[in-house]
Amino acid sequence: MNRETWLQNAIQALEPIFSAVGYGVPPLKVSCGFAASSSPRTTLGQCWPRQRSGEMVNEIFISPKIDDPVEVLDTLVHEICHAIDDCQSGHGADFQGIAQVVGLEGPARMAMAGPALKIRLMTICQKLGDYPHRALNFPPPRPSNATRAKAKCPECGYEVSLLKRWADYGAPICPKDKIRMEEYAKEIIEPSIENVDNQQKEIIHRAVS
Repeated sequence: MNRETWLQNAIQALEPIFSAVGYGVPPLKVSCGFAASSSPRTTLGQCWPRQRSGEMVNEIFISPKIDDPVEVLDTLVHEICHAIDDCQSGHGADFQGIAQVVGLEGPARMAMAGPALKIRLMTICQKLGDYPHRALNFPPPRPSNATRAKAKCPECGYEVSLLKRWADYGAPICPKDKIRMEEYAKEIIEPSIENVDNQQKEIIHRAVS
């Protein structure tokens, strides 16, 4: 079984969750792939409206970053809510109404399965079997070794950064003291290990096109 077959089977298995509260799941195509209009580092899923599909159906993409079947189903439920709304309200009131009644909780953009829904998703995973995919891991962002010149007024201390393209022309004139500022040691622009770690822990979103 490939990923798309598993995901299509998952839609059928999730359909009773929506029909039980009065929502019909529209025709869908679902694949494993990166979101087109959001950061691939921070987006787990994306739903496209029917008018953007050549087949006039909602198309959903689940990020290759995730391979836990419960997390995949959780993301899929979120995106199906967008499909029911045909992405018309974004994460607005109509989407929130659908999401809440099927068991998603939390801020709309990051809404995920609450305890009761998560138990149902775990049960569905047992029937579907393993998700035939292994997570694609991003390397940490590369540090920038760019340098930036700075200039400071020797009288008042007024300080500016110099863009590399203009630094060769020399330091500017201080707007207060009307004297030429002095260029001093270049600043190394390089994120710390702590900043890189924080970027890796950035909040994940489930985006809508």
